[in-house]
Amino acid sequence: MPLILALVLVAPAALAQDKAPAKKLFCWQEKGQRVCSDALPAEAVNAAREEISATSGLRTGGVDRAMTEEERADAAIEAQQRQMDAAAAETRRRTDAAMLLSYRNEEDLRRVFSERVAIVDNNVRTARYNAVSLREGLVSLLQTAGNQELAGRPVVAELATNIRQRHAELVRTRRLQHSFETQRAELDVEITDIMERYRAMKGTSPDAVEEAAGQTSAPSRR
Repeated sequence: MPLILALVLVAPAALAQDKAPAKKLFCWQEKGQRVCSDALPAEAVNAAREEISATSGLRTGGVDRAMTEEERADAAIEAQQRQMDAAAAETRRRTDAAMLLSYRNEEDLRRVFSERVAIVDNNVRTARYNAVSLREGLVSLLQTAGNQELAGRPVVAELATNIRQRHAELVRTRRLQHSFETQRAELDVEITDIMERYRAMKGTSPDAVEEAAGQTSAPSRR
């Protein structure tokens, strides 16, 4: 066979060998044990695994564990929630810009919040009053039960039931009170934030507002 022809026939084989994929090992956890193999069994397809070069022994890649249906659903919900939050933030930004610029001064803007503040304040006062009233009633019932026990008499079932019910009502009322107080604090933060953004859009500062208010309230001199 001519030498040139032999080289032509050998060259494709050599190129095929060069292009042959490098061998690698797959390593994964199975029943708490690390397992490595050059072939990935069907039961390990969804498991987290590392890919290691069979030649160098170095890690060349890896695959995370496949998510369960519940995890995929949760991830989809989280992604949708992030998208909704972003859209809500953009809508709020545009709405606030239009709303804030429509008020002539801070006093007009504060009137918008006055009704909300009054409602939340009333809820806080009512919850505090109810909590105090329920606590006093519970203390009275407990004293009655204690006196019966000290007198050697068993606590009647009706009294014990009233004590449990009053205690449950007190716990619920205190939770409601805490919720209302949290709403009130958050409302203060919201009002402060709105006012700061209003001043930024109007190009005014708190000092300038106070100075203007002082000039308005100062009596005129003749």
